[in-house]
Amino acid sequence: MAKATARHILVKQAKLAAKIKKEILSGELTFEKAAKKYSRCSSKKSNGNLGTFSKGEMVKEFDEVVFKEEVNRLHGPVKTQFGYHLIEITSRY
Repeated sequence: MAKATARHILVKQAKLAAKIKKEILSGELTFEKAAKKYSRCSSKKSNGNLGTFSKGEMVKEFDEVVFKEEVNRLHGPVKTQFGYHLIEITSRY
């Protein structure tokens, strides 16, 4: 079974997610600082880290990014029932 590790930032608005992504990509903010500052998920305490999980454990839209897209790149905003995610896949095996 495929497994991955990832971290994310969860916000309510797509516009805010796009703004945060721009700040991270431009170097204004690190992913860790952005997670602590903006994320609505309790994972913000650990810099957005979600740990290791298997395919199928996360919601479909999240899984599709984590198990298909490039590792060590910032993806999103990805809309799920929880809001908008910026996702960084840290490993996949």
